[in-house]
Amino acid sequence: MRGVTNAVWQTTMTAEALEQARRVLDLESEAIAQLHERLGAEFLKGVEMIGQCQGRVVVTGMGKSGLIGRKLAATFASLGIPAFFLHPADGAHGDVGMVARGDVLLAVSNSGETEEILRLLPIINNRFGLKLIAITGNPHSTLAKRSDVVLNVQVSREAGPFGLIPTASIAATLAMGDALAIAVMTHCGFEQGDFALFHPGGHLGRCIALMVRDLMHRDDEIPRVAEDASLKEVILEMSGKRLGLTCVVDGAGRLQGLITDGDLRRSMERIADLGPLNARELMTKHPKTVELATPAVEALALMEKYSITSLLIIDADARPIGVLHVHDLLKAGLM
Repeated sequence: MRGVTNAVWQTTMTAEALEQARRVLDLESEAIAQLHERLGAEFLKGVEMIGQCQGRVVVTGMGKSGLIGRKLAATFASLGIPAFFLHPADGAHGDVGMVARGDVLLAVSNSGETEEILRLLPIINNRFGLKLIAITGNPHSTLAKRSDVVLNVQVSREAGPFGLIPTASIAATLAMGDALAIAVMTHCGFEQGDFALFHPGGHLGRCIALMVRDLMHRDDEIPRVAEDASLKEVILEMSGKRLGLTCVVDGAGRLQGLITDGDLRRSMERIADLGPLNARELMTKHPKTVELATPAVEALALMEKYSITSLLIIDADARPIGVLHVHDLLKAGLM
């Protein structure tokens, strides 16, 4: 009987836990959705303030707001916007020396009454005269009144069962900070190549920084035959270069078409005797090609779009200068 009771209790607790988890997601989603209507002139003022900043974005916050602040500082830095996190308590004990004129202060406080931040403001304002952007859930707070820009992240209720644990407010704060960072990125004309510059390592760096020229087969590795090459010559070239294809070029070396293993199989299904055919009659005209400076991720997207396994890289005169195979992308860790 006790086993049955325990089983019922566990089933009930599991159902309640799942219901509570879904409630948290619903309330946090609702809190973020409410931010849409608060994006306007005040938000754009903050974007312009950071975009025109001649120094750095100094982010500060206590407790969980401080954790969000650290993340936001890292996000700004990753976008090429100089930024660092200043702990407000440490700032009052010497770390404020890291701040300089021309910086912008971004203060994160849900209550807007965080004592450590408020103690820090006179030091920064009087000594450096910094512009201040506040991300707060209390637009009538002391912090808000002292700020040049106020980004309101007020929520109607937290997602926890007692309405006390910072959950929905934290989600809204993080979302507003991310929105600010991406808007500044757009305002400053930050591009993919700039992002790659600040992410040279790891999978993300490889995905952005690698170009087809870094991975392609080149020179003598490129299989190619003349337009009048026989079927035997085509097969020997494809087998010798081991890429499952061969380019077909004219007398000046310009690309005319491509023959793949699949082309040969499909031709065999249609034609009883391929022996008399030459490369021109077997090839696919107008194969997919890319330029030397094409990002590898774009090449991969093109392969996936057209369900092909190889791309030809050509120069300005339409001469094949490389072959990129899907296996090359796999070895590079892009798949």
